[in-house]
Amino acid sequence: MGGIHPEASTFAGPIDQMFMVVLIVTSVAFVLVEGTLLYFLIRYRQRQGQKAAYIHGNRRVEAAWTIIPGMMLFGLAVFQYNTWVRAKLFLPAESDALVVGVSSNQFEWEATYPGADGALDTADDVKAPINILHFPVNRPVIIRLESEDVLHSFWIPALRVKQDAIPGREIELWFEATLPGEYELACAELCGLGHYRMRGRVTIESESEFAAWLAELAE
Repeated sequence: MGGIHPEASTFAGPIDQMFMVVLIVTSVAFVLVEGTLLYFLIRYRQRQGQKAAYIHGNRRVEAAWTIIPGMMLFGLAVFQYNTWVRAKLFLPAESDALVVGVSSNQFEWEATYPGADGALDTADDVKAPINILHFPVNRPVIIRLESEDVLHSFWIPALRVKQDAIPGREIELWFEATLPGEYELACAELCGLGHYRMRGRVTIESESEFAAWLAELAE
């Protein structure tokens, strides 16, 4: 189910399942609609000696092809609701999470970590090297995302995390990584001529390895 990207967060399984269901439903709808279109193109094609006839319409058929797709879309909305709420609306308590500030600009990512006091936006904050981010495994992480110039999009495919960064706004998102490793951070919005090189490296590691990395930065 993970495809080319591993399932590296608690969101990965549910989001992959959601995409698979949407793919199946829309594929079935595509085959039915295009198959019906092809049938009518062949069945009612122009033929020698056959005169065209005016058909006013069929309200039952029109109602059916309106109601059935509407019910399918409503069903998909209900199916994805819990995953959406969990990923987008209910953030973990900051006391249980690592809070990290991430600033985006043309064309780089800059992460800021809390220092020894454990609080962000204080004098002992620690800035990571450009385009380098580290997070501990099996611990909730809250990202406070900002943009300094244009619209960007914070996207870590392996974690199934994607959130637009909007100038003038601070937007919070969260995830909990479950698989240590190195993953790509990319910008998923066309943000200028250098968009193609706006890439970062995300390292998911043990709590002790993360603490050692952060302590080294703070020196």
